[in-house]
Amino acid sequence: MLAALANIFRITELRQKVIFTLAMFIVFRAGTHIPVPGVNASVIEQLFRSGNLFGLLDMFSGGALSKFSIFAMSITPYINASIILQLLKVVVPTLEQWSKEGEEGFKKTTKLTRMLTVALAFIQACGMAYGLKMAINNPGIFSILLIAITLTAGTVFLMWIGEQITARGVGNGISLIIFAGIVSRLPDGLKVIFQYLQAGTVSLLNVILFAAIALAMVVFVIIISEGIRKIPVQYAKRVVGKKAYGGHTSYIPLKVNQAGVIPIIFASSVLMFPVTIAQFVDVPWIKAMGKLFQWGSPLQTTLYVLMILFFTYFYTAVSLNIGDLSDNIKKNGGFIPGLRPGNPTTEYLDKVMSRITLAGAVFLSLIALMPHVIGWVTRIEGVYFGGTALLIVVGVALQTMKQIESMVLMRHYHGFMK
Repeated sequence: MLAALANIFRITELRQKVIFTLAMFIVFRAGTHIPVPGVNASVIEQLFRSGNLFGLLDMFSGGALSKFSIFAMSITPYINASIILQLLKVVVPTLEQWSKEGEEGFKKTTKLTRMLTVALAFIQACGMAYGLKMAINNPGIFSILLIAITLTAGTVFLMWIGEQITARGVGNGISLIIFAGIVSRLPDGLKVIFQYLQAGTVSLLNVILFAAIALAMVVFVIIISEGIRKIPVQYAKRVVGKKAYGGHTSYIPLKVNQAGVIPIIFASSVLMFPVTIAQFVDVPWIKAMGKLFQWGSPLQTTLYVLMILFFTYFYTAVSLNIGDLSDNIKKNGGFIPGLRPGNPTTEYLDKVMSRITLAGAVFLSLIALMPHVIGWVTRIEGVYFGGTALLIVVGVALQTMKQIESMVLMRHYHGFMK
């Protein structure tokens, strides 16, 4: 393993990319400790100790939200903007046309994503500043506006860092920023477990059980994340001029978890809304509604699972166009053995995708509920080892390692992964 790691630093270009990525991580972590001016951070930290409502968002930001630093909103507005534009491709012909224009279309989409990110970030920042006005030293319109501008600038700066990592570093910059934020919370979690052991709150057996469940989850997530259904495709032999093309067999890799972590983010965002409103609005019926949707309640858990199932099918249908896939096979002279090109192929692919999407939806539901299960089985509370975070960490790590592997092999060194 050490020899494989050494291969990275034998390649000058790859070594520079890795060093640049690590330098950007340092900038990101330094920014999480720069406080927003005019805010009493201790008041906000008390809100986070009172419950785990914002635990997932705070973990994505690497603890910046609980500290209310300039990176408190993390890269969330950029992710929301990207998801919104991807969903709008279904109803806006212009966006769909841009996706087919190659590099020029990508530049247009990127520019629009940046503009939408700034707009969403400013709206979210204004809402956060107003909702947490009890923590502002001198509450007023100018203080709220200053905080909103500062938080928006922090998100835009993170977006720039992510784009720089993608262009000059290793891996997808936006994903790596979220990855770095989640991994940075690991020492705090280990500290909490150690404090539990010292206080006698949990036994060593509970900690061993926690570690065993964590390891099993990692293996399970890797298996499902890499799981695909191979659909064989036979290409007919064609003669163009003096050259023969086709006459070979390939396959279509349909991923079991095509939607990734997006359904969990959608479902949690929707269910967080009434509880968030109840935190800041002192109206009896709103408070009662917030208690019904409290994180971990029977109603919230049931709706959480149902919404994950729904959003998994919805996002898979949006991100993977079965009709286009079938048409591309037909245009390239291919066919699935035993099926005629056209509608029979489309119906078959749709049927197969529906079945494996169900498996992916059930997997995401189990992953989303694992924090409750781990807390109940091991009695270790306050350590957010969520399946959502694990899914992101494993996915980003695998994607980055594959990119490094390809760069190493291109230069005729031994591979990084074995």
